[in-house]
Amino acid sequence: MRKLDLRITNARLVDGTGGPSFAGGLAVDDDRIVAVGDVSAFQGGREIDAGGLALAPGFIDVHTHDDRALLVNPTMDCKVSQGVTTVVTGNCGVSLAPLAIDRRPPGPLDLLSPEPADFFADFGTYLDRLDQEPAAVNALCQAGHASLRVGAMADLSRPADEAETKAMRKTLEKALEAGAIGVSTGLGYAPAAAAPTEEIVALASALADGKGIHTTHMRDEADQVSEALQESFAIGRAARVPLVISHHKCSGANNFGRSSETLGLIEAARAEQKVGLDAYPYIASSTILDPHYIAESSRIMISWSEPHPEATGRDLAEIAAEWQVSQEEAVARLQPAGAIYFMMDEADVRRILAYPETMIGSDGLPHDRHPHPRLWGTFPRVLGHYARDEALFALEEAVRKMTQLPARTFGLKDRGRLAPGMAADLVLFDPDAVRDLATFEQPRTPAAGIAEVWTNGRSIWRDGAATGDRPGRAVRLGDLAI
Repeated sequence: MRKLDLRITNARLVDGTGGPSFAGGLAVDDDRIVAVGDVSAFQGGREIDAGGLALAPGFIDVHTHDDRALLVNPTMDCKVSQGVTTVVTGNCGVSLAPLAIDRRPPGPLDLLSPEPADFFADFGTYLDRLDQEPAAVNALCQAGHASLRVGAMADLSRPADEAETKAMRKTLEKALEAGAIGVSTGLGYAPAAAAPTEEIVALASALADGKGIHTTHMRDEADQVSEALQESFAIGRAARVPLVISHHKCSGANNFGRSSETLGLIEAARAEQKVGLDAYPYIASSTILDPHYIAESSRIMISWSEPHPEATGRDLAEIAAEWQVSQEEAVARLQPAGAIYFMMDEADVRRILAYPETMIGSDGLPHDRHPHPRLWGTFPRVLGHYARDEALFALEEAVRKMTQLPARTFGLKDRGRLAPGMAADLVLFDPDAVRDLATFEQPRTPAAGIAEVWTNGRSIWRDGAATGDRPGRAVRLGDLAI
């Protein structure tokens, strides 16, 4: 009998492919899966009888803002408590690198940190830090377009000129050489809103033909959502780069129900080019506090405010009434600040989540004082609420959306499936008990039903707590097959 590091028996194996789960075991040696199914020929240095619990590949959170959290909270409790073993950072045009700055970064870059010293001028230096001070999870890191703009332009209210575009392109190419997996945009935010389509194509073309991936927080997710999708598709085609639509939604009551239209556009585009998308399982979004979202939102909750920290966790309407001012005036007084916006329709959320190509991304903001519950609850909410309780899709399909689908989209060759030779990123959970406990009132509550989580063969979450082990790796572009 061959002795290995870990043997799990009597498990319900949910292998990530979307196929039916099956009873069996799994054997791990060092950081690799050695056998799946019949493991009777092996003995583990550690033996676990799963007692019928589900064993799946570690979940891949494709949309995060964990750039700094990986360094300052390296056990990553908010993610590993959900079964997440890999995160994709640098989304929405916002990344901690590459940016040298000597002042408070403009929003939304300040969601990562308000301190200029926390940013990295060189992308390679940032990745090296992740190597030297590893987190509990693996990380795929993008360069943000807004970060590139802030580093190259003094006036962000206009398109970049030729020299500025060349400077951004050169910085991006250096980041890609260092290991950045692509470039993200946040065209709905002030630092990038003035950038024309041509500016994005000029940068994204650095990723052409397998040299990276392009993710986008589109120019509009409300009344002009269809036009924003068409612009995104055009950028992907012109730059010859795979495209991912970030946190797809239809915002504002005027657009409730339009997900049938937008998903039709995405499906049609997929016939001609590589297009993916992600979503989170909530009707509320969260970002910096912006008066433009007042009309679109049925409710706004303050997630942080520097001049008025006492407003954290309270509703904007209540604060405005207490101050006897308009909501617009209250927003001005609260700045700089962040907020949670209730602006989507449940039917749209369900339709987008159920679309077969939709990946799961939390879009959580780990540095908010009162974060959106998606930071701690996204993956268990999909497994428990939507898959088990609402039967929106089968458990196996929910796991596929969190594992094999994102692994294939982002080119992770050795993750996302339970199979011999794959990395031993694993999550053991109770399908009958898993559920999100984080709420809008108590957003930092860990989920129920997650028994144990492993990254690269090492246990990172067990018995309701982080183990303290930090075996995560910075996954570089050269490691991927985009």
